[in-house]
Amino acid sequence: MPAKAIDPIRVGVLGQGRSGLDIHSRWFQHSPRKYKIVAIADALADRRQRSHAELKCETYADYRQLLARDDLDLVVNALPSHLHPQVSVEALQAGHHVVCEKPLAWKVSEVDRMVQAAKKARRILAPFQQSRYAPYFQKVQQVIQSGVLGRIVQINLSFSGFSRRWDWQTLQEFRGGNLLNTGPHPVDQIVCLLGFKMPDQILCAFDRANTLGDAEDHVKVLMRGKGQPVVDLEISSCAPYPRDTYVVYGTQGGLSGGSGGLRWRYFDPRRAPKQQLIRPSLPGPSYCREELQFVEKSWQPSKAQQNLFGYMSKCFYDHLYQVLRQGAPLHITPQQVRVQIALAEECHRQNKLSRLPVKGWPKGD
Repeated sequence: MPAKAIDPIRVGVLGQGRSGLDIHSRWFQHSPRKYKIVAIADALADRRQRSHAELKCETYADYRQLLARDDLDLVVNALPSHLHPQVSVEALQAGHHVVCEKPLAWKVSEVDRMVQAAKKARRILAPFQQSRYAPYFQKVQQVIQSGVLGRIVQINLSFSGFSRRWDWQTLQEFRGGNLLNTGPHPVDQIVCLLGFKMPDQILCAFDRANTLGDAEDHVKVLMRGKGQPVVDLEISSCAPYPRDTYVVYGTQGGLSGGSGGLRWRYFDPRRAPKQQLIRPSLPGPSYCREELQFVEKSWQPSKAQQNLFGYMSKCFYDHLYQVLRQGAPLHITPQQVRVQIALAEECHRQNKLSRLPVKGWPKGD
């Protein structure tokens, strides 16, 4: 007897902006055996018209009408950032599993409220932190965990470039700024590398450089915890010559690179010259000298991995399918992301920026 076909997961998508359309809806179209978009909600009429024509689904101006449907397996919350906690809670209370775009929230108390709502509803709350699946990050983890670099002394992580911006994501009232917009990607990777432990020491500086809004577009964070390496995190929009995404210092070597490729070098301490501390002055004007035999290695993404956002979306949603259809445990949990939000909340506590007058979210029609 052939195996019984399993119906695809029926999805409702809230928001058809950049992430709702280009990341989520586009991916569901590439995975018709596992996912089917049956409804979208967006306040803008032109987006609803496009979705009806291209996605062949029902459309709603009010997301609450979508949440009232009883034929959905999953709701994707890709609404603007300031609506993530409350609307995710409403979707959970309506009985739907939820994928929530980043940032999951901006306060730990909001994360806790979302987790409690998921627990009470007995539904899955899946933070869309797809950068955890980035091929270069997976390789960085493998190299560090292999031990060839020795004890990790410092990790430099830079998600920077040069750009000017003037949309809603530059405004504090909509939870904009580089730390909550771009930051969830590198911060999630950092807390993952730190074992989801909050650093004991955090020093953060914000600046507003090339933005027309009142939120920060330059972020510098130094952090360290007991038994952890120093972390230097930068998320800047005023870096015309950006650094490598990752630079790792270790006692036996180091690593450098990013999504386009990585390289690392290290020596084997068992084959290194034996050393002994010398207290007296060395003879003549001399320095400590030795020749270490370094091993050089590199990594390049495969052809499939070069489409970074597509690859990460595939990994995320393939796994979520296993969670919803086969009962697999969730890889990326709200409890893990809670540490990320705690770190971001502390950074905002340290940097009180002046705010523009609040004018509210514009009406769609």
